[in-house]
Amino acid sequence: MERERLVVIGNGMAGLKLLEELSVACRGRYAVTVVGGEEKPAYNRVLLSSLLAGEASEQDLRLRDRDWYAANGFGLLTGAPAQAIDRAERLLTLSDGRAVAYDKLVLATGSEAIRLPLPGADLPQALVFRDHNDATRLRALAGPGRRAVVIGGGLLGLEAACGLVRLGCSVTVVHLVDRLMERQLDARGAATLRRTLERQGVAFVLGAESRRIVGEAEVAGLELSSGEILPADFVVMACGVRPNIGLARAAGLAVNRGIVVDDRLATSDPEIFALGECAEHRGALYGLVAPAYEQARTLARHLAGDSGASYAGSVLSTNLKVSGIGVFSAGAIEAEDGDETITLADPGHGQYRKLIVRDDRLKGAILVGETSDALWYLDLITAKTPLGPLREDLAFGRGFAVAA
Repeated sequence: MERERLVVIGNGMAGLKLLEELSVACRGRYAVTVVGGEEKPAYNRVLLSSLLAGEASEQDLRLRDRDWYAANGFGLLTGAPAQAIDRAERLLTLSDGRAVAYDKLVLATGSEAIRLPLPGADLPQALVFRDHNDATRLRALAGPGRRAVVIGGGLLGLEAACGLVRLGCSVTVVHLVDRLMERQLDARGAATLRRTLERQGVAFVLGAESRRIVGEAEVAGLELSSGEILPADFVVMACGVRPNIGLARAAGLAVNRGIVVDDRLATSDPEIFALGECAEHRGALYGLVAPAYEQARTLARHLAGDSGASYAGSVLSTNLKVSGIGVFSAGAIEAEDGDETITLADPGHGQYRKLIVRDDRLKGAILVGETSDALWYLDLITAKTPLGPLREDLAFGRGFAVAA
């Protein structure tokens, strides 16, 4: 019996996770071809900031080598981005002119960095920070005495800033909002993180809008809407990403902010699926690894023939380290009417903890500094566990609450 041809567009972390799940769930059922736009096979993007700072090696970023793909029967095509989908002929065309036929297609096209349309953004020292090539270019520009301005006070911007500080650069972060990581942290948590990062050498200008990148042939600084000019030898735009939906839109698939998928991760074409950062499920976009992995597990089960495989969405959570500082956020970050808010704070030691309780259940948690109980709090949120006797010592972590 001839195997169905399954083509996966995108060889990032989401696409690779799908392959790993398929190798277990339905090994040999499909003739699988993976198309990656970058020359390198999938690597760990989470460690890009560590690579930038010189704290991680190329080997540390490696996930699976080419031999693994071959050993599992997966054809791997790299360095040739997908260019067009012909749904009528079920044919995928690559940028180098090759055509790949499919029976089922998976879009794992991820996101692209937002490059602000600022005057001067085309100067060679005005960069984004998104992939391996970006990290390599930034390392070449960085060094002791070099001045960098990072636009963006979200996770990606802070990671870039901290990496550059560790390379000896003088770094200023410019952020449009008046607090850092506003999607994950409340005002007090953001202030705690800011103070800790300032002690490590990162400067901040918050509530500021960028007007233009100053310079003729080379970057000389960043001008703010206030008229202030921040001197810089290079500028890093790390102010967000947008889902790569151009391929899907051109093929006539339903798109909104992302590629619209149902609970089976199917697009408006039942033979085409999408997962990861490019997929929009029930109106939600997830720019994190954990939801992409959940989607990959569900899609692999569906492709293996499990009619009950269904993705119901993910609880938004972030558990990471910013320059060695633990930061965790899950669920609600601001209380609503009727909620209880529990806080513990030690600003001098960079510690902050906020818990939101609603109807005897944990609805949200923010931890800055000490995050060892993060997964326990996440389990309480996702399982909607009644707190009961845990409530009294909840703020002090699992060791106290469970022992009590």
